[in-house]
Amino acid sequence: MFKKVDSNMNFVEREKEVEDFWKENHVFEESIKEHEGDPSYVFYDGPPTANGKPHIGHVETRAFKDMIPRYHAMKGAMVPRKAGWDTHGLPVELEVEKQIGINGKEQIEKYGVAPFIDHCKENVWKYKGMWEDFSYKVGFWADMDNPYVTYHDDFIESEWWALKEIWKKGLLYKGFKVVPYCPRCGTPLSSHEVAQGYKTLKERSAIVRFKAKDQDYYFLAWTTTPWTLPSNTALCVNPDLDYAKVKAADGNTYVMACSLLDKVLSPLAEEGEKAYEVLETFKGTELANIEYEPLYECAARAAEKQHKKAHFVTVDSYVTAEDGTGIVHIAPAFGEDDARIGRKYEMPLIQFVDNAGRMTEETPFAGMRCKPTEDEVKKGAVSADPEVLKDLEKKGLLFSAPKFEHEYPHCWRCNTPLIYYARESWFIKMTAVKDDLVKNNSTVKWYPETIGSGRFGAWIENVQDWGISRNRYWGTPLNIWECDKCGHQDAIGSIQELRERGDNYQAVLDELKSKGKEGYSSDYVGYEHIEMHKPYVDQITCTCPECGGTMKRVPEVIDCWFDSGAMPYAQHHYPFENKELFESQFPAQFICEAVDQTRGWFYSLLAESTILFNKAPYQNVLVLGHVQDENGQKMSKSKGNAVDPMDALNQHGADAIRWFFYTNSAPWLPNRFHDKAVVEGQRKFLSTLWNTYAFFVLYANIDHFDPTKYTLEYEKLSVMDKWLLSKLNTCVKTVDENLANFRIPEAANTLQDFVDDMSNWYVRRSRERFWAKGME
Repeated sequence: MFKKVDSNMNFVEREKEVEDFWKENHVFEESIKEHEGDPSYVFYDGPPTANGKPHIGHVETRAFKDMIPRYHAMKGAMVPRKAGWDTHGLPVELEVEKQIGINGKEQIEKYGVAPFIDHCKENVWKYKGMWEDFSYKVGFWADMDNPYVTYHDDFIESEWWALKEIWKKGLLYKGFKVVPYCPRCGTPLSSHEVAQGYKTLKERSAIVRFKAKDQDYYFLAWTTTPWTLPSNTALCVNPDLDYAKVKAADGNTYVMACSLLDKVLSPLAEEGEKAYEVLETFKGTELANIEYEPLYECAARAAEKQHKKAHFVTVDSYVTAEDGTGIVHIAPAFGEDDARIGRKYEMPLIQFVDNAGRMTEETPFAGMRCKPTEDEVKKGAVSADPEVLKDLEKKGLLFSAPKFEHEYPHCWRCNTPLIYYARESWFIKMTAVKDDLVKNNSTVKWYPETIGSGRFGAWIENVQDWGISRNRYWGTPLNIWECDKCGHQDAIGSIQELRERGDNYQAVLDELKSKGKEGYSSDYVGYEHIEMHKPYVDQITCTCPECGGTMKRVPEVIDCWFDSGAMPYAQHHYPFENKELFESQFPAQFICEAVDQTRGWFYSLLAESTILFNKAPYQNVLVLGHVQDENGQKMSKSKGNAVDPMDALNQHGADAIRWFFYTNSAPWLPNRFHDKAVVEGQRKFLSTLWNTYAFFVLYANIDHFDPTKYTLEYEKLSVMDKWLLSKLNTCVKTVDENLANFRIPEAANTLQDFVDDMSNWYVRRSRERFWAKGME
């Protein structure tokens, strides 16, 4: 007898019963054991952070991440699925700052780095239980009892090994560069982090009159960052462009690009009059080295102190005549091209902005913010841009302040506008391995292919050195020790090496043990050691092998994207143990994340794997589109259109939502999520399948049908039976081929069509046979 089927369509309740059954009987664990010794299919799970709640997009990613490994397990493969947690970085620090009521680095230092780190350790698990419940509810199978955790010392030790290998290859270096910098967080960001945080801003630019020295004419120069003008060091023109000196309708004589004269000067003309008269024309090269009067005395004094020449015209081909005036203002401390030109002409570095993004006291704008957030302005912060414009207008040096709209980078975690800021940072020289990145990417199958050759391919074709250091606290410490006497630097690649080279390692360990439980551990690596976080490892000093001086660790921690990119080897504590296990599970045959990870996890994985192993870390990448609301708008709490995933799962059940994602569109396209579409898919497929099975059970039990007592005799089957079997075999073959090639909607729709044929054709036309008495 078959178990009686409830005709009630309570899928949510039924799923809970299945979930409980899986847990009580350890079905996932047993499925892994069952396939021990079988060929493996390797899947890497990109680590979420457990200090934030899951959203509806995580239902989508978990649905696809679960299905492909499950499919291969059903085909007989051993599919290890190790879960992981991404635990370091700014997201955690910002949450802890709010939690304990402090704001910014200065207050963290005052509060104490050690207690701040302890809070971070606790905070990363804030929503761990919610994530686990969510994952079980979605039907996502993974080993959550033995996850990799990026803040554990075994994980960090593997990263130290990797960083030392990169150091030994000469690819980890300290440089003074203009970097994207968050003034609120007080740290630089990497280029792939910057790519994730652009917003559209409407601002005012400035066309400024720079008076030629001892002459009666002005250079008209354009800038989109008025706050950098007090730090102006030079002007720049294109050597090959045509420039003109003109007498303008406002009575002044100007020099600017010929092709932009009408656009810039036409507003000066009265009706029926000319806006300007051309006095002479020349190539940009003829303007080289002409001096002009500084806009601000503070810049002149700064240049004088550095004994370097400033405030003259330079030439470079990066200047265009597409916008502005064909002349740009140069401030080497605040732009990559500016810095390059500054080095070329050996200019002074004038930097009148502090680490917090405030104008310094040398300027007339001391304390004003160069790029304040809206919240800061509401709280009384003064923006430097409008004040600089007002000041220049008062001096008669502002020609105009045109409005413009542009995409501007913001901190991907705190939403503060970034500034480009000259500072010392540590970099991984990705430009040196660009060809290897391109070659390794060419071995990967991307779904869709256009991501691999387009968005991602273009990104690595234009790869920049990876700004790896962060001037923060909660992260993997950068394992470089520097001599305070001769400047010698070296990388330490393991706990054991730190113990051997550290002059005071044992003394610090003993002191930490005497004070209590924080700062040391015997977990993760199998023996007692100092915890691999600030401020504990910072206390260890070494003797310099070059001069006998004292070597101390540099203060930076590393980009948390390096953590996530390290998971293939660090999850196994490679190379300190599990060498064979790592080698058997590298590279992955399948990974899957949303499209924004082309600038995140997909990149950090490939970057580290290329430098360390010179091969791609994955073979197949399924890229997912973002989940939108039913009108195609991005979901957000502020808009009120965000869907709570737990509410949706409790309302519809996981199968219905998973089915929606599988059938709605190609996985890489945006998904417009709405209840009606989920309910329709549930009705069309799940309900039809359930009703068909309920119908079968009802009549099978009436006739006491026992399938074990019958064999299939094909020649005795009716035409309808043979037709259904043929449809079934075709369905199985088609689904198998589609899933093997990541054609998920095609596989799902094939199943849906089969269920429709079975219910609306086969069952309807066979009812009289089912109703007949006995097993005739």
